[in-house]
Amino acid sequence: MILAVGVTVGCVIGFGHSAQDSVDPTDEYSRVYTSDYILDQGWDYHAPPQRREYHWTVRDQEHNPDGIYRRMILVNNQFPGPQIRVNEGDTIVVHVQNMGVNATSIHWHGIYQNGTPYMDGTVGVTQCPIPPGGNLTYEFTVRDQSGTYWWHGHNGMQSSDGMYGPLIIHGRKEDELQRIKYDTDRVVMLSDHYHDLSSALLWQYLKPDMENAEPVPQSGLINGRGLRNCDEFPDRKCDNTTSNAGYANFELPAGKAHRLRILNVGAFAEFQFQIDEHELAVTEVDGTDIEPVSYHRININPAQRYSVVINTDVQTSNNFWMRARMITQCFTDPPKTLQTDVMGIVQYVSNDSATADHGYVPNSTDWTERLNMECKDMNTTELRPADITPAPADADAFFYLRSNFEIGAYRLSRGFFNSSTWRPNVRSPTLLRAIDGVKEVNHNFTSTAVSQPASPNAFINNAAFDEQRGYVLQTTGVQTIDVLISNFDDGNHPIHLHGYKYFVLAQGHGYPAMKSKTAGMTRENLEPMYASLDLSNPLRRDTASVEGFGWLLLRIVADNPGAWAFHCHLSWHTEAGLLMQLLTRTDELGRIEVPESNRELCTMEGIEKGMGPADEDYRDLAK
Repeated sequence: MILAVGVTVGCVIGFGHSAQDSVDPTDEYSRVYTSDYILDQGWDYHAPPQRREYHWTVRDQEHNPDGIYRRMILVNNQFPGPQIRVNEGDTIVVHVQNMGVNATSIHWHGIYQNGTPYMDGTVGVTQCPIPPGGNLTYEFTVRDQSGTYWWHGHNGMQSSDGMYGPLIIHGRKEDELQRIKYDTDRVVMLSDHYHDLSSALLWQYLKPDMENAEPVPQSGLINGRGLRNCDEFPDRKCDNTTSNAGYANFELPAGKAHRLRILNVGAFAEFQFQIDEHELAVTEVDGTDIEPVSYHRININPAQRYSVVINTDVQTSNNFWMRARMITQCFTDPPKTLQTDVMGIVQYVSNDSATADHGYVPNSTDWTERLNMECKDMNTTELRPADITPAPADADAFFYLRSNFEIGAYRLSRGFFNSSTWRPNVRSPTLLRAIDGVKEVNHNFTSTAVSQPASPNAFINNAAFDEQRGYVLQTTGVQTIDVLISNFDDGNHPIHLHGYKYFVLAQGHGYPAMKSKTAGMTRENLEPMYASLDLSNPLRRDTASVEGFGWLLLRIVADNPGAWAFHCHLSWHTEAGLLMQLLTRTDELGRIEVPESNRELCTMEGIEKGMGPADEDYRDLAK
């Protein structure tokens, strides 16, 4: 992440450069159209497992997704980035060449990485970053999962600068578990959009006395497209007449059923999604097929995914607005230029090969019921997996996490889980330290180092890790652990766990049911909450939200060897330190062999380029 003073272009402080330096003018931008995210129904879902190989180059590029030009970080000069489509059991091989000015990594969001935790792509947790001019090959097999996922940059906030794309896995039982049959299948990516580099905004956000006032986006995009009036931005280079800007168009054959895989790939904003006059039958949540539930609108937090099926049988028109509204309840200080609604157009066509009239503006009717504009998840108790899987009857250990922002040294506001605020070690990631420690019989990794008593096989390891900067929950053997998070912040936190899906047991506002409000958040005191749980078939997902001043109870079957980030997926909060780690199945870590190419990254020059600012960088500003 680049540190720069100012928002558009600024002087360099240590790690960065100016925006002017970053763009390679010889590379012509390659537009990705909505049609590139249509999934061909002729795909062989039952083909034998195979290697799917991709060659990607990361570059800095100037682009105007909504008309306003800004510097972005793109893969293969595409925005949004390339789509990966595979079958369950396939091996994905992605050769990444970093031609950008900053170090980078790629995280495969929601992928278990069973047996290959070093391919998870999380800087400071599973790998060192790929330096400018460097390369790395990611190779992993997708096992025991299917559905809608995505990939994105995971060094700083590079996904907010354009480094993301969809990853679709077709399951062996997809025909059975997708209860509603559909004729077409396509991806719909929703994102908030900032007109400035994330690095410049991050520098401002993390400054003294900001008190967690997150930067608010100017716009939203659907599949990388939006439309702004250039007159609103007289000081910015703008052209909204190019093919880059405009409404995303979805041409759907009339009289058929269509699956839309909706992803929130943004940094901060929760969206409320709808298509005028069309019911949305939700059939998948974060890769879990569910029994269909119909809504007029769905709320989707950053990093979450929902598949919906719609029927193009409405008789009032052939053109309808697709609306994605930002939920502004969590915005601290919205700019005057904020455009809360991003629009797309759904157009009926006569057959799969017909072309719609893109010059037509819909005159469709919005739903009349009251908008739900709260920053929180949909009611997950209504979302029941199609493949019935009861949660384990009880947990081996219980952990309580307090999530909040605190003002510390230099009057800086930072995110905390309990007493810890995350700072990545880019030259010595957790996974490599743990694997090497286990193989060397370092007892800091193999003995109980309890700071929060729970179980001899599940504890906070404060012997091997600095608890103030790296909060690590360590487990040995297969353990079922409950994690209760209380949010003492007024904002929403979509909590993502790498390497797993968890059971969402309960979530709510205020405090959960307990015996005594003075006895603390212990398993015994929370017996009234536990007595009300339905364990028969709770939702399984990888990103669930704890609302402002609310709580979230998760049950995790910790059976996947590796080091896994557990963090708020609002990118600003992650960079402010709201991340901890699960180090699971340490008894199996000694069997994992990390490729030498991964280890070599840690010795290379330039891997610190693009890191977020350290607290000490603000020392003079705090005087």
